[in-house]
Amino acid sequence: MAKYVCTVCGYVYDEETGDPDNGIAAGTPWENVPEDYLCPLCGVGKEEFQAE
Repeated sequence: MAKYVCTVCGYVYDEETGDPDNGIAAGTPWENVPEDYLCPLCGVGKEEFQAE
């Protein structure tokens, strides 16, 4: 499972744990995260994340 880092604030989306507080179940691959997903810390869009 991969991790994706917000290039603005450093938040890490971990595919293994997902983001359950924002409706993304554990085990959800990054490509299956909705395109309108926003960083839970700084609010930027999915396009601001890069693979770790």
